[in-house]
Amino acid sequence: MTTQSIATAEPAKIKVGANPSRIPAFDFTKGTLVLFMVLFHWLNYFYGPYSAIYTYLRFLTPSFIFITGFLISYVHFAKYGLSSPKLSGRLFVRGAKLVAVFIALNAVIGFLFPLSLVRDMLSGSAGWTSVSAVFVTGLVTSGPAGKAAAFTILIPIGYLLIVSSLLSMVSRYFKYIFFVVSLAALSWMVALGSHGTQSANLELVTIGLFGVVFGYAPPRAVQKLVDHPWIIVCAYCAYLAAITFWEVSLYAQMAGACLTTALIYVTGAKAGEKGPVRSRIVLLGRYSLFGYIAQIAILQILRRSLMFVEDGYFVLAASFVAAVALTMTSVELVDYLRRLSNTFDRGYKAIFA
Repeated sequence: MTTQSIATAEPAKIKVGANPSRIPAFDFTKGTLVLFMVLFHWLNYFYGPYSAIYTYLRFLTPSFIFITGFLISYVHFAKYGLSSPKLSGRLFVRGAKLVAVFIALNAVIGFLFPLSLVRDMLSGSAGWTSVSAVFVTGLVTSGPAGKAAAFTILIPIGYLLIVSSLLSMVSRYFKYIFFVVSLAALSWMVALGSHGTQSANLELVTIGLFGVVFGYAPPRAVQKLVDHPWIIVCAYCAYLAAITFWEVSLYAQMAGACLTTALIYVTGAKAGEKGPVRSRIVLLGRYSLFGYIAQIAILQILRRSLMFVEDGYFVLAASFVAAVALTMTSVELVDYLRRLSNTFDRGYKAIFA
């Protein structure tokens, strides 16, 4: 992409609706990813952690990071201007909020469950290795009893927003800064891998930075994908074949994140503007952060409620349907309360916006 194309990229075309700053197809993408996340966590809680299907769900966390990065450049850069101080401030505050929400949620878990890593952190008994595992390497495991840390995806997303805030200020003087830093992060990641070490947070932030780079694409290029969906479909089929017969490497996950989000976006853009299912998925996408948090809480409650019920296909199916329905209902309730009460709306924005 040339310097001129970056500098003169036209803003994304916004569809008129309740919130004119939103693009429904992107909300559809985020909402669909939340539904896949419900499936992923449901499988963990009700089916078990070992199944071949997880191979085909490895795209989930990278996809959330990728779409976040893509929207930073594709929507927010076009809306505010690449070097706008307002943009930098908004991204930084948003990222800091996500880290704060992560800490707050895990603090609650720490008080509720005695085997929580967060409780050890708050009491001062957790060593640097444990703290580093959460905030530096990201190599932690979310346990149903809070044995490590939950909602860990919020950390790399928060880091990505904060890094993007700083880089957007540098871009006033060097417009290729996101390209350079994304390549540097990839090189760092490869170097760590060659020495047998890993940082999940670095990997995810790197994927997010590449999402920012891809977001520089002009709307006409994105529209070409919508007009020629067979390109994405063929590429995605090749990706599925690759992860079926070979190990799912980090680079395959990066490709999967890009292809999956593109395929979901094309599906959302091709679908009709109306329809009860699509409208609910779009609404879920508008509240993707809240939906992500709510579905974990809902699945935890369902798992504990059905703990003494004999397992069976009916119970499995009912629990999944209930998880999806309750997640959707919780989002619709929040949307209704925001429209009903200015106080609730301000409170929601203070935490999630």
